[in-house]
Amino acid sequence: MTFDPVHDSLILEDGSKFKFTPPTGDELPSRGFDAGEDTYQPPPNDGSSLSVVVDPNSERLQLLSPFKAWDGKNYEDCAILIKAEGKCTTDHISMAGPWLKYRGHLENISNNMLIGAINQANGKANTVTNVYTGVEGGVPDTARAYKAGGKKWVVIGDENYGEGSSREHAALEPRHLGGVAIIVRSFARIHETNLKKQGMLPLTFANPADYDKISPTDSVTLHISDIATGKQVKATIKGANGSFDVMLNHTMNAGQIDWFKAGSALNHMSA
Repeated sequence: MTFDPVHDSLILEDGSKFKFTPPTGDELPSRGFDAGEDTYQPPPNDGSSLSVVVDPNSERLQLLSPFKAWDGKNYEDCAILIKAEGKCTTDHISMAGPWLKYRGHLENISNNMLIGAINQANGKANTVTNVYTGVEGGVPDTARAYKAGGKKWVVIGDENYGEGSSREHAALEPRHLGGVAIIVRSFARIHETNLKKQGMLPLTFANPADYDKISPTDSVTLHISDIATGKQVKATIKGANGSFDVMLNHTMNAGQIDWFKAGSALNHMSA
């Protein structure tokens, strides 16, 4: 432990001394770096005639269509797609693993939407009942059926909904499949912002105990025709035992309300 290889020598068997040579190396290439081939192509002055070509049969890439803008009306009699119970992270909403290969294909990756969320009605994952037909099926399949029938839907969630990674598809998928609002006891901050960017309404119960009053078979009307910053949203819940109102909070500022009205942040930017 007292040997200093920088200054001390080793005594060899024949009595001679040996001293280590400090390592050396070139910090930079002596002839400089190879600049390589310049393949940059500047954009044209007018790109209006250009189009992005994607194979329509591709399973991994898909061209996106803009989401529809809000029509200025209340969201009437929305079905509850699922009343999620307990922890519902972004991985419950949009699983990773083998699904990540579909990140460029919104239709395909939406087949994993909320398949990990636990349905409060039956304690199962990816098993919900279509409130119009009574048919039991997977969450994405039921959402597609609602969308095909022109039926708006919402999700009811628990505490810290959307916890985890900042997974954009956890907000893109419900918007794509016809969802209009996520109503929860509380949100994870980043997921709440992602929902705003896609034109989804992220709403929280003013009284968290109202979560327990709602049945998965109820319908929800959101009175949003006069939505404004700092103003609560009234929700009318209708079910087999009558109807009642609950108050919901939101954290959208004026710019984010403009995103909602335009249908998404991208729609607003491109207007």
